[in-house]
Amino acid sequence: MTDISRKRGFTGPGTPVSGGGMGTPGGSGLRGATPDMASGPNTPGRVGAITPGRTPGATTPGRTPGATTPGRTPGATTPGRTPGATTPGRTPGATTPGRSTRSNLKVKSSLRSSHVTPSRDTPGHGTPSRDTPGRGTPKRTPKRANAESLIFKEEVQRHTVHTLVFRSLKRTHDMFLYDQWCPLDQVDKDIDKRSAVKSKTEYSHVKDLHAPHIVRKTKSESISNGNELVAVSNPNNMSTNNGSSNNNSSIENTVIANNIISNSNTNVKTVTLASRRAPLPKPQWHPPWKLMRVISGHLGWVRCVDVDHTNEWFVTGSADRTIKIWDTASGTLKLSLTGHISTVRGVKVSDRHPYLFSCGEDKQVKCWDLEQNKVIRHYHGHLSAVYGVAIHPTLDILCSVGRDSTCRVWDMRTKACIHTLAGHTNTVLDVLTQATEPQIITSSQDCTIRLWDIVAGKTRATLTNHKKSVRALVLHPTQYTFGSASADNIKQWKCPDGEFIQNLTGHSSVLNTLALNQDGVMVSGADNGTMHFWDWKTGYNFQRIQAQVQPGSLDSEAGVFAMAFDHSGSRLITCESDKTIKFYKEDENAIEEPINWKPDLLRKRY
Repeated sequence: MTDISRKRGFTGPGTPVSGGGMGTPGGSGLRGATPDMASGPNTPGRVGAITPGRTPGATTPGRTPGATTPGRTPGATTPGRTPGATTPGRTPGATTPGRSTRSNLKVKSSLRSSHVTPSRDTPGHGTPSRDTPGRGTPKRTPKRANAESLIFKEEVQRHTVHTLVFRSLKRTHDMFLYDQWCPLDQVDKDIDKRSAVKSKTEYSHVKDLHAPHIVRKTKSESISNGNELVAVSNPNNMSTNNGSSNNNSSIENTVIANNIISNSNTNVKTVTLASRRAPLPKPQWHPPWKLMRVISGHLGWVRCVDVDHTNEWFVTGSADRTIKIWDTASGTLKLSLTGHISTVRGVKVSDRHPYLFSCGEDKQVKCWDLEQNKVIRHYHGHLSAVYGVAIHPTLDILCSVGRDSTCRVWDMRTKACIHTLAGHTNTVLDVLTQATEPQIITSSQDCTIRLWDIVAGKTRATLTNHKKSVRALVLHPTQYTFGSASADNIKQWKCPDGEFIQNLTGHSSVLNTLALNQDGVMVSGADNGTMHFWDWKTGYNFQRIQAQVQPGSLDSEAGVFAMAFDHSGSRLITCESDKTIKFYKEDENAIEEPINWKPDLLRKRY
């Protein structure tokens, strides 16, 4: 009896039955229990009511719980009675007043023992009917059952990769080739059909528009209207402020490249004119250069040269370990300085001090006092040969480069090393200094050019356009540009970020040096003794010279190692491998001739 009561939901006196739907109004669950199902006195005649005077859960003495009536087959029904039928005139689910729950429990027990489930529609048997309002949970509808079965039974349809690819192709086809069957415009045979398709697809809505004419209004009207250019759609009805029509001076037939943007507030249309490509500059005529003088005096290759700011003398350094000072006007020797124990590779004359700086393959950087003609300072720090030296134009600092792949910045007076600019991966061959950024520019055998930030001591930019080692650099005297020479070509750059300008091709040899004057004449010297004269603005090579070797020398000694213009720009000094110094000047008797120059339209942009 106790087990049956627990299964029916009886837990004690007055406890509501839990057989109904949970939370359903009128149900017998704990959540949806109504006030009349609370603990307290039981209502007579109610299903699940307990008979007064009887202990809940107690069994009848002498009766075994769960036993059936003797002589009765478990699960059998009463003869002549249809299972699940209700008594006529009786409300389904209603119980007889005053009837004890014990009989119901007996029937339930017998049905369970015989494994026969009582009908839900049978009144008074087991669980209250689901169809009775307020009793149990609502019955599931067929639609709800079908939806639940579809949720759990329906499988996601899977497509093959082949199907998905063709669906993607179809979407692409619909997006880009929606008008593939539309007829194309009639085009000439010379025009590619692909161009016709592109023009039809992208410019079909504007290609038939007429180009408007531009009327330039007077200054007073432009100030009042705020627009200087007014587009007129009909050129026949145009008139200016003076009343004259078709005035050619005020109308300019221009090519309209961009779209016409109309102003919604006014009827004036703003027309954007096509930015025409700037015409290619024509080269300036320069008189040809010719050999003026040959100076001998060094006993080895002449490797470097520099001109004094007074333009009265110049200095050269040679492989014979000497530094010689020459008179510019006469070419006579004025002074010889000895002190280096190896080849002198660089010399620079200071514009603000009576000093001469030199460097050589003996790892030394020396400062010469030209008043006493002796060395007054040594700058120690380089680990290998020093190949170039430069003086800052405004600061008292000195820069030197060499085989240790560094550029060292020295304090000119204290001999202290301010910066060691490291970054190149091979020998640094040349260095430039200027007052504006970048204040230091170096070139190296690692095929790069580096622009340095002198304050931070770091690289500002690295130019990697060259494919061969960059042996020479040159600054333009008036423009904010510089040039670099390599075996592949000569390149022009724009400061401060090193923007590429153009290539100067044609000098196919190992270039050792560059020189540039105020007239825009740049000269490049090569290992084979050839010198090319260029127009800086256009890159036009207007003259080529083959250096003549000194009598008694081999033809293979016709190499140009260094060159420089004097401060007037009218004389060119070259240092060559035949141990001579040569002077070149412009030909005064030359007559200007028309230049047969064809621009290179397919210029490289790197």
